Amino acid sequence: MILRFWFNWTQIVAILTLVACSSGPSVKDTQTGENPAPIIENSEGRTVDATDEPTDTRSTDFTINRALIDAFKLKSASHLTPSDWKTLPDWHIDELSAGATTLLQSCVVLKKYLEWAEVCAQAQFLSDASSDENRQFYETYFTPYTVNNEDGSSAGMVTGYYEPLLHGSLQPSAEYPYPVFGIPSDLMSIDVNQHPEAKTFRGVGRLVEEHFTPYFTREEIDRGLARLEGSEILWVKDKIELFFLQIQGSGRIQLENGVTLRLGFGKTNGHPYRSIGKSLVEKGELKLSEASMQGIKRWGQDNPDRIDALLHENPSYVFFRRLPSNLNGPIGSLGVPLTPNRSIAVDNSFIPYGFPVFLSTTWPNTANPLNRLMFAQDKGGAIKGAVRADYFWGFGESAATNAGKMKQRGLMWVLIPKGYSTNHSTNATTNN
Repeated sequence: MILRFWFNWTQIVAILTLVACSSGPSVKDTQTGENPAPIIENSEGRTVDATDEPTDTRSTDFTINRALIDAFKLKSASHLTPSDWKTLPDWHIDELSAGATTLLQSCVVLKKYLEWAEVCAQAQFLSDASSDENRQFYETYFTPYTVNNEDGSSAGMVTGYYEPLLHGSLQPSAEYPYPVFGIPSDLMSIDVNQHPEAKTFRGVGRLVEEHFTPYFTREEIDRGLARLEGSEILWVKDKIELFFLQIQGSGRIQLENGVTLRLGFGKTNGHPYRSIGKSLVEKGELKLSEASMQGIKRWGQDNPDRIDALLHENPSYVFFRRLPSNLNGPIGSLGVPLTPNRSIAVDNSFIPYGFPVFLSTTWPNTANPLNRLMFAQDKGGAIKGAVRADYFWGFGESAATNAGKMKQRGLMWVLIPKGYSTNHSTNATTNN
């Protein structure tokens, strides 16, 4: 009853708005094309070129208030430009009902903010609502903002990640020699605002004779220089698989007795992430088209004596924590389970955690459009910049394949609750 009443009210508002206002400017038609749909059906054959800059059809003038910047510790809001729902490719046909539970996951954290209180209260009814009703909900409570890079451009890179499965043991052996470490007891974090000299290693380090110093690098950890005895969670078979477990940030480990454990991100050693795929391309070891996760693994199988040197080029190291096995998904940086094909990792100095983000990109290694509503529920060491996203594909072989191949151009719009903005226009229009 509450949901039905709410939608009738918004329809009345929409009618009054249309009577009082002129319609917004038109946007260019999207092209058509085939959809390979390796996991999820695409938007019914409709396509858009994700490399195109979005057409500016905004008819409103919004200013984001300081509360958003301060609450979510954003660098600023200068990279966000008020937009219009018509600029979001395939917005009108996205199956938004599939993302209703993901919004509720974000609301677990966001509902404490005044600007989100009513949004999250009404979101409780979306799981049983149609996609059109979900769409009307977003258009009522949110304003879309185009995300721009610091240089003013609006296209960026979209990669993918997934939840891998490794084989392991609770005891080390010749078959399982590589330890998966929990958070070391001597690992410390300090406030980089008070200690700016620690920014280069993210304020993570250790005390050496009462002096704060960077933590051990990947190479130093592999050489046994760190005091990690007793912090082992388990051991795995393959060092390359362990490396990519750290890149993904979470995973499942199947033990010898068939029991599966779930590991989640704990902390990093603070050192910057460096891409080993990029390194192999620069050295002429791989072509750019071969520098996927699968291509790097094949290179490792062909060059076993050079693996350690390659892995050590990335000084970043990830420590894990054991998670309950009954979770719906791995835990992202927001602190809630991730949803396959609806959660993304972002740079949270530009995109506020938990917020809906409409993503316009293409399926891995194709020009076929992938346009859908996502939620910023995670971050990653390699995810830097405003228009930058890491798409969570889920668990399994298909997820691994898509994540390993994905390196696409994309556009992003962050959907911001209207409570965070002031409308300075006297003739605002809606997309009805």
